[in-house]
Amino acid sequence: MPIVNIYYSDELLANRAVDLSPKIKLFFAKILSCNDIDLNSNEITIRIIETRNQTIAPLEVEIFAHYFSERVDNQDKICLDLREFLLEQIPEANDIRVWLILSELGHSWD
Repeated sequence: MPIVNIYYSDELLANRAVDLSPKIKLFFAKILSCNDIDLNSNEITIRIIETRNQTIAPLEVEIFAHYFSERVDNQDKICLDLREFLLEQIPEANDIRVWLILSELGHSWD
């Protein structure tokens, strides 16, 4: 299931992301659902990770998700829509960069 890593260096932005996690999970589940899979918020993992390195933006988001052709066809739109949603929710960030990383899926459960 999708994993969302949100990187921050400003504690205020991290706190906002934590507070908004349920809403963020709902939005991510909706936008990452496609004809092949219908996700719910319980299937999204969000990790909020502090970084001490220089970053491109105050918040950077990596989404790791399974490759489905519909996601590939819409990957830029997915990233832009997620970015817009996050900027609306966390305007203090001023800039947010989003990357969608699609790959084959293996898992550790039956």
